[in-house]
Formats: sequence, structure tokens, C-alpha cells
Amino acid sequence: MTRAGDDAVGVPPACGGRSDEEKRRAVTIVLAIETSCDETGVGIARLGGTGVGATVTLLADEVASSVDQHVRFGGVVPEIASRAHLEALGPAMRRALAAAGVKRPDVVATTIGPGLAGALLVGAAAAKAYAAAWGVPFYAVNHLGGHLAADVYEHGPLPECVALLVSGGHTHLLHVRSLAEPIVELGSTVDDAAGEAYDKVARLLGLGYPGGKVLDDLARTCGREAAEMPVFPRGMTGPADDPYAFSFSGIKTAVARYLESHPDSRPADVAAGFQESVADVLTKKAVRAATDLGVSTLLIAGGVAANSRLRELATQRCAEAGLSLRIPRPRLCTDNGAMIAAFAAHLVAAGAPPSPLDVATDPGLPVVTGQVKGQVG
Repeated sequence: MTRAGDDAVGVPPACGGRSDEEKRRAVTIVLAIETSCDETGVGIARLGGTGVGATVTLLADEVASSVDQHVRFGGVVPEIASRAHLEALGPAMRRALAAAGVKRPDVVATTIGPGLAGALLVGAAAAKAYAAAWGVPFYAVNHLGGHLAADVYEHGPLPECVALLVSGGHTHLLHVRSLAEPIVELGSTVDDAAGEAYDKVARLLGLGYPGGKVLDDLARTCGREAAEMPVFPRGMTGPADDPYAFSFSGIKTAVARYLESHPDSRPADVAAGFQESVADVLTKKAVRAATDLGVSTLLIAGGVAANSRLRELATQRCAEAGLSLRIPRPRLCTDNGAMIAAFAAHLVAAGAPPSPLDVATDPGLPVVTGQVKGQVG
């Protein structure tokens, strides 16, 4: 039986008497929207199978960035980001559907938090409207969980692992049993995130915003051994410090003082010394956590995971510790809709129920909350 008005909005016929398991197996195409900061992302993925062994294949990954509009302000301006999402989302959606060869997905998902309040509202409102118009389930998921899921496109189902999640606003060590199970936070930064430190030091060096990639590129021109670079402090590495906690506020101050006392220093040397300090702390603590927990896989995810020195040092230290290292390719480390589609696909495969359409966005959503199933705040 077809409901009145179904043809007008392209809603599929009612599922009749199919079981929940049959409905879940019929769901194959997941479309997801990401608008937590300054990237407008639409990703489309194909889900194969159910349970922890489900496979996820990327069909489309469209990203429109408004970063150029924020450069002169030295950081993201929330109002500008929200307006940019409004302008970019429709075209990105059309490009993604065309690239995937899809007219209507089986599931719509969106980032519900954490992120900028206005930016999140744009994506959530659009995703809810699409889900309602198409008559398909809606999943409200955690942006940070999406970063963890991005790796499955290249390396397949994610085994139990310790995850180092590093981005502009977040630095966490996590114990992940599976993408569909609750995440356990082992530790996080007590002040600045690693990505914030990159942006602040880049400004000190006159490199502008955003600082991550340009500082990484500059550091790679240093040409010096680690012993010849400036040495900057490694926060939270004392014997009495929490072994899984991070601190990056002190390194910015240390770099500023070094530049004042060494006005003729080479920017590339300073960049390399700073980068070595950050990568050293991140990888040591991540490898220690995996070893302590007896977990054989380390996952590194988030925007800072694209950093070349972090990837090199993690590869070296995981090999020495006998750990398997998983890092997404750089494009999938930064914000995108594909990662949200991957995370939502795993929730669907695990049989997680959809989120209600009246679910609220949550700019401060904690990393341990993977899916939002009801009203927040």
C-alpha cells in the first residue's frame, strides 16, 4: 500500500510486514552532511552486510571550504561559516548525488555536535528536511566519531584499538572496542588542543591562518637533525603527570620567548623544533596507552593526523612496539561528509535505531556520545 503523497516527494512504498533485520539489510546507501566548522561536506557511502564485519564503500565525497573567507580574521568567524554553509550545501548535495549515481539514499545522517552552534544548525536542518522528504531514517551522530570512522574506507572494518584523535579543537586518547559501542576516554588535553597550538605558533612565525599545513611544509625544509633544532617543552610528561593527558599551552609561550631571545633564528628550524615536540608527546602517549591496554592497533585520526612528522614518528614507534598503525589518507583526516557517512553506516549495521527528527544540536557534545537518540539540553 502506498501512502497518500508518497509519489510527490519520492518516498518509497511502506515496508509492510518486513522484520527489523530485513529492513536493516535492505538499507545500503547512506548520505551524510557535515557542517560543524568551516567545511561543508556531503558524503555518500554504500553499506554491505551487518554487524562488526560490515563493509563501507565510499561513493561520493564533496567538500566546499570557506577557509578563504576567514583568513583575514586569523580564525573562523562563526557567522561567516554559517552563511557559507547555507550557500554551499545545495550545490554540494547535487554534486554528491550525481557523482554517486544516486537519486535517493536509504539513510540520511548529519553531524549533531560538537562544533559551532550556527554551523551545526544549518546541516542538521537540511538533513532533517531531506530525511523527511525522502521518507528515510535519520541518524544524528558525533563529529568526532566520524573522524574515527574515516579510516574504514582504506583499511576495512576497525578492530579494537586505541585512538589518538587530534584536531583543531580536540586532543583525546580513546579506547574504541568497535564503532558501534560506547567509546572510553583515556585522557585529553588539559588546556589547548594540538591543532590550536599549531595555529598559534604559525601566527608567531608570521605564517597566517590556518597554520597546520603551512607550518608542516616549512618544518620539512629545515634540513637539520633533531639534535640541532630548538628544543621545546613536552607538556605533561613528568613522572607525576597523568600518562594519558596532554598540555600544549606552554609550548606556545616557549616558542614566543625563544623568538624574542633569538631574533635571527631560522623560521624553518623553529617550526621543526615545535613540530618535533608535539609529535613526540602525541606518539609516546598513544603507544603507551595501546601497550598498557594490551591492544594491538593504534588509530590516529582528525585534522592533525595529516601532519607529516606525526605520521612518520607514529610509523616508527608503532613498528618498534609491534603495533598495527592505521591513519586515513590526508584528505579524509580533515572535516568531510564521507566520515559521517561511514560512522552512520556502522550504526545502521549494528542495528542502532534512528534518531528522532526533533533531536537538538549540541555544540559541546562529548566524544563518548556516538549517536544522539533524543533531545539534548
